[in-house]
Amino acid sequence: MFLLGLTGSIGMGKSTTAAMFADAGCAVWDADAAVHRLYAKGGAAVPAFLKAFPDAVIDDEVSRPALKKIIAQDATALKQIEAIVHPLVGEDRAGFLAGSTVDIVVLDIPLIFETGGNKHMDAVACVSTLGEIQQKRVMDRGTMTLEQFENIRAKQMPNDEKCALSDYVIETDTLDHARAQVQAIVADIKRKLTHA
Repeated sequence: MFLLGLTGSIGMGKSTTAAMFADAGCAVWDADAAVHRLYAKGGAAVPAFLKAFPDAVIDDEVSRPALKKIIAQDATALKQIEAIVHPLVGEDRAGFLAGSTVDIVVLDIPLIFETGGNKHMDAVACVSTLGEIQQKRVMDRGTMTLEQFENIRAKQMPNDEKCALSDYVIETDTLDHARAQVQAIVADIKRKLTHA
């Protein structure tokens, strides 16, 4: 089994690219989706948050807006939250990998370099586009202000650094171009697996 990490900053087209890998026959695990499962009713994170941050649990779910408030008020909260969530995300990923039967598994992990997750991958692919396209995509979603977008982008590793650290870079300027690159990467990995 070949583990391909997939990363990219906000608005770079990572979700769309992950779907292209799935279309190409890869199994795709999404770190953000795993967190949503953990935070939902009956999710594995809910009991831990009831103990550590009871104000963050609303209607038997972990509330992201409530967590943001807690983090804003308490500088130590983020470390505590990560200590709860990261091991649970790791268990979710391990369960997914154990149940996977395909040769190539794509692990969609936005902060793969920031968390050192790249060390556990056979290769990493980074989605990339021009800064102005990135900004337009995020603004077109209508879910955040320009200031919020700039704050998120400032906290993420710069795109050129991510690209330099990656084994593959997928330029997401057009859907057809991105799809062609995904198919080329899958073909390259399959070649490597047959010659291993």
